[in-house]
Amino acid sequence: MEELKKQLEDLKTRFAQIKTKLDPEIRAKHIRELEAKTLHEGFWSDTVEAQNIMKRLAALRAEDENMMGLESELADALGLTDVLDNPTELEPHVKKLTKKLGQLEIRTFLNGKYDNSNAILTIHAGQGGTEAMDWASMLFRMYLQFCQSRGWGVEIVDQTPGEEAGFKTVVLEITGPYVYGYLSGERGTHRLVRQSPFNADNLRQTSFALVEVLPELPEDEGEIVIPEDEVQFEAFRATGHGGQNVNKVSTAVRLTHLPTGISVACQTQRFQEQNRKLAMAMLKAKLWAKREEERAAHEKQLKGKYTAASWGTQIRSYVLHPYKLVKDLRTGVETSQAEAVLDGDLDAFIEAEVRHLAQA
Repeated sequence: MEELKKQLEDLKTRFAQIKTKLDPEIRAKHIRELEAKTLHEGFWSDTVEAQNIMKRLAALRAEDENMMGLESELADALGLTDVLDNPTELEPHVKKLTKKLGQLEIRTFLNGKYDNSNAILTIHAGQGGTEAMDWASMLFRMYLQFCQSRGWGVEIVDQTPGEEAGFKTVVLEITGPYVYGYLSGERGTHRLVRQSPFNADNLRQTSFALVEVLPELPEDEGEIVIPEDEVQFEAFRATGHGGQNVNKVSTAVRLTHLPTGISVACQTQRFQEQNRKLAMAMLKAKLWAKREEERAAHEKQLKGKYTAASWGTQIRSYVLHPYKLVKDLRTGVETSQAEAVLDGDLDAFIEAEVRHLAQA
């Protein structure tokens, strides 16, 4: 029991350090500021902005409750060490507390400017025809289930279905606390090795898909300014699921940035103006990412070692045949539970990459 008590004391000390880093006073101040905004007259006149404020407020309150709950659980567990004779009764609880503390600790690494932003996640099928498009749909399902397990909102913003199966491209808007911070490490090339379900001989097939993750920049973000005359606007009819108005009226929007040729589309909202607003946010995010790539390339050049910046670096392999293994090529994290990973069990991979990026 003494050893278990020492583990809990260590957890308590670690919790105190994490709590200091997360600064509960600043969080309380933010909660008060957001609560004050909700009381302003006309708060709901801008529905989208009001919803964003309410989501942010709910996330801060949930974080506050989580912190207080974990602190209480640690105190209760320490109290039980003085009354319980059998340590095995407490061991599962200590393991659970250790895991919770590890998840909370990850938050201390998410200090980037846009880490607390929503994210725009795009999956592009690589070369390989139907196989690659099916792989893109498998990744879509994986991320959808992971996000749902976290309580994050997911909406398809744009999609180009494959001719026979899956997606050529699918764009998701993911909303929730620290979504971009958690998911930014998922960008890159994902490789699948399996027996082909589209081949009568069940031959072994390797497929690739590219994942792009961008922060959803705030509307008032002054870092990226796009003059109106640099944007070409096009309206078209939505091709995905939607109400009668969505499919019969040209509510879908495509914006093209003329100087760079970057193009984005949004077709999920019922009204054209809503689609245009989200498309502009996506365009800003892509221009921000392009600028960050150029900056990183320039810094490498100055250091005397230049490699072209690209989203397309291979980050993870998913092998389903002849054995089962999912391995991250950056952190070395691996598991033989490939089906669980494809069902959204990504915590170990994502948390390891957050730590890896923070240390780098």
